[in-house]
Amino acid sequence: MKSFEGKTAVITGGASGIGLALANAAADRQMNVVLADIEASALEVAVQHFEERQCQVLGVMTDTRQKTAIEKLLADATEEFGNIHLLFNNAGVVNFGGATPIWDLPDADWSWVMGVNFYGVLNGVQTFLPHMIAHGEEGHVVNTASIAAFLPGGGPYGVSKYGVVTLSEALAQDLQTAGSNIGASVLCPGWVNTKIGDAERNRPGDLTSEVNPSGQGLGIGDLLAQSKSPNELAAQVFDAIENNRFYIFPHTGWDYMLREHTEAMLAREGVYEFDLQGHVATRFEGKEI
Repeated sequence: MKSFEGKTAVITGGASGIGLALANAAADRQMNVVLADIEASALEVAVQHFEERQCQVLGVMTDTRQKTAIEKLLADATEEFGNIHLLFNNAGVVNFGGATPIWDLPDADWSWVMGVNFYGVLNGVQTFLPHMIAHGEEGHVVNTASIAAFLPGGGPYGVSKYGVVTLSEALAQDLQTAGSNIGASVLCPGWVNTKIGDAERNRPGDLTSEVNPSGQGLGIGDLLAQSKSPNELAAQVFDAIENNRFYIFPHTGWDYMLREHTEAMLAREGVYEFDLQGHVATRFEGKEI
C-alpha cells in the first residue's frame, strides 16, 4: 500500500505511545484517523491534538477484549469516514507478576493480558477483515506483537504476543491465498518509550490480581525513557507497509537473541536461556535495546 491520502486508519490503543505515533504518521499522510482506546482522559487529549492539527479524527472508547466493542468501533468508523484501509491492532498491556511461577499466576492476570493482547487482535481481524476485503480497495493490517514473544519467562505477556505472531502469519497466508490486495505485517519491537510499564492503571476492577492487589507497575519507566521513540518506530512501520514487508523487527540490537533462540530449538536440548540484565547493560556499549 503506497497511497494514503483521503483514506482511513483505525488504531487501537491509539491515544498514547506507539498507537498515538502511528496515528500521527497516518495524519501526516493526510489520512482520516480513528482512535480507539480504553483510557477516557488520554483519548480526549489525543482527539483534541488532532483537531488542533486540523486532521479528520474520531475517538471511540473501546475495550478491545469485547468483540461487541470492536463491532461498534467498525460501525462508528465507517459511519464517519466510509471504507477502512489501515487497521492497527495495537492495544496492549503487561501484568506485574513479580517472581510468581507461571502455575501460580491468577486467572485474572491471564484473562486481562490475553483478553487485550491476543483476543483484542483476533477481534479486530475477525471484525474488520470482511469489511476491508469486501470494499475491494487496497489496505493493510498491522498487528503489534513484541520481541518478548521469543523470550522465555514472559508469562501471560509473552504467551499472548507469541500468539499474535502466529495469528498474523496465518492471516498473511490466508490473504495471499484469497488473492486479496490487503497486506499484513506483525510488529515485534523491543523496548519503546511508552507507558506500558504502568498498564495496570487500566486494569478492569473485576480482574484485580491476587499477586498485585495494589496495582503496582513494572517500574521500568527510566529504562523505557532511554529507548526507541514511538515516532521513530512509526516511521519504520509505515516503511514496511509501503514495501509490503510482513516481519517488522525494528530493534536490530535483539537480532542475536533471535538467532540464539532459533539455534537452541534446532539443538533440541534445553530451553533457551537469556541474560536480560546483561542485555540491558549493553545499552551503555551502544547496543540498541
